[in-house]
Amino acid sequence: MTEAFASEFIPIRTPTDIVTARRAARTLCERLGFGKADQTRLATAVSELTRNVIQYAREGSCQISDTSDAGYRRIRVLVEDHGPGIPDITLALTDGYSTSGGLGAGLPGTRRLVDDFGIESAPGLTRITIALQKPL
Repeated sequence: MTEAFASEFIPIRTPTDIVTARRAARTLCERLGFGKADQTRLATAVSELTRNVIQYAREGSCQISDTSDAGYRRIRVLVEDHGPGIPDITLALTDGYSTSGGLGAGLPGTRRLVDDFGIESAPGLTRITIALQKPL
């Protein structure tokens, strides 16, 4: 079994925190031996999710963890906020749907970038978990 790296917890309050979270995800990806394309995929997904925190909830958090085991190199990212929630998750995951006038590619695009995607949301708590993994 591989030795897991400690988790990194990043409060998300300002656009600078988006950069910090993106950099932390990319750094852990590199440490675990993921290629440049995977590093970019994860960094892009983290950027999108943390940007959503600031845009919709004003503040939240991002936890990036090495959850590798004997069979897989794995990075798990948990992004959480205590904002208004997502009223219709199915609709929010539909390509082209946007509440902010954007392209509507954020959450559906993020889901396509990663190997695992989970979302739960209600007023007061939105929690999105993503993971990138590779067999050893």
